[in-house]
Amino acid sequence: MGAALAMAHALGIDTLIAAELLPEIEAVMVRKLNEQMEGGRDG
Repeated sequence: MGAALAMAHALGIDTLIAAELLPEIEAVMVRKLNEQMEGGRDG
């Protein structure tokens, strides 16, 4: 989380906004990764 907030700060993004959005972004990333991993088992 610290690295993500540091990157947001370096990009000029408000760290409070980034902290608010990161959990949702992480959840999407985990779902997509799981979908890809499950898809690999079928092939």
